[in-house]
Amino acid sequence: MIEKMVTVRLREGLQARPAALFVQKANRFHSHITLEKEGRVANVKSIMSIMSLAPTRGDEVTLRAEGSDEQEAVADLSGFIENNR
Repeated sequence: MIEKMVTVRLREGLQARPAALFVQKANRFHSHITLEKEGRVANVKSIMSIMSLAPTRGDEVTLRAEGSDEQEAVADLSGFIENNR
């Protein structure tokens, strides 16, 4: 399992459109991936789960992945959250 603390740098946070794009990216990976904010955990492959966390710009979240492509998943998804890549 890989874990990385990231700061949300997206102007709108992970709400609506950015959340949808984030979930689309996450669904390309086979690993089980979660996002944690203030003790609450969300499955990143579910738009409703992500939006229930309501990560906003400046929030620190923990991204975790476990599986065959965990390193690529964390690198790609953390890049999206931090740099909108």
